[in-house]
Amino acid sequence: MEENGGSDGVSNAHWWWALAGATQLGWGIASFRRGLIGNSSLVPLKAFAIASLFVGGGASCAIASLKASGIHKVEDMMEVGASIRSGLGIRPRPQDE
Repeated sequence: MEENGGSDGVSNAHWWWALAGATQLGWGIASFRRGLIGNSSLVPLKAFAIASLFVGGGASCAIASLKASGIHKVEDMMEVGASIRSGLGIRPRPQDE
């Protein structure tokens, strides 16, 4: 998967993920505050749609924070976890190979 980035090879995709997350969260909050409009038989569908906006917005924000911090692969996340464990003074986990 090719990412759009600058000429120095650094990706700026996290800004698009952050924008998408903020848009979804804003739309979800606006829909929630608007409340029930129309037929009451559509309440479950509307509740599902609003919940989906909140979940999608949260997921987009999580992806944006991972991309902004430079974590692009599982191995990157494992390195971060290992550095956190060593910083806390916890022994490293034994590796199964």
